[in-house]
Amino acid sequence: MRPGWMRPEDRIGGAVATQLLVARSGSAALGLTGVAAFPNGFEFTIVVVLREEDRRGRVFEYGFQRFDEPPGPEFLRIGLGFTDGSVVTNLDRHPWNLWERELAGPVLIGQDGGGGGRRYEMRYWVAPLPPEGAITVVAEWPAQGISETRADLDGSLIRAAADRAVSLW
Repeated sequence: MRPGWMRPEDRIGGAVATQLLVARSGSAALGLTGVAAFPNGFEFTIVVVLREEDRRGRVFEYGFQRFDEPPGPEFLRIGLGFTDGSVVTNLDRHPWNLWERELAGPVLIGQDGGGGGRRYEMRYWVAPLPPEGAITVVAEWPAQGISETRADLDGSLIRAAADRAVSLW
């Protein structure tokens, strides 16, 4: 059986009508879009658009590197901060097993993505649902001239959309 904190396979998430420009430099921009909420968490997509084509295709590659080495400047760092003080990032080394029934705190898990040339997209899963209040989206990408940048996402929209998720069976 799937743990209760994983994205449900038998539901269609409630859509959140929002998009957010998170950061922009002279060479890259990134935004958050495609938010869908479920009773136990939400997913979103990070969209990256580069001014010049990237022939290396390394925008979201850190998951394939060793966690005992710091990421290089080419790695796009993404994090979320919640009103209860909890924080998750794509740099976190998760101490949990994917099949654990309970989690000690929130998680941010890269799901799937792709792209090439100038545009890349990566979908993330966050569990559990955020507490009431704003979610602070944080990004940093030194190789593209983006220092730590923050933007707020309305967490109440996500919680309301979770109530609209459709159970299929």
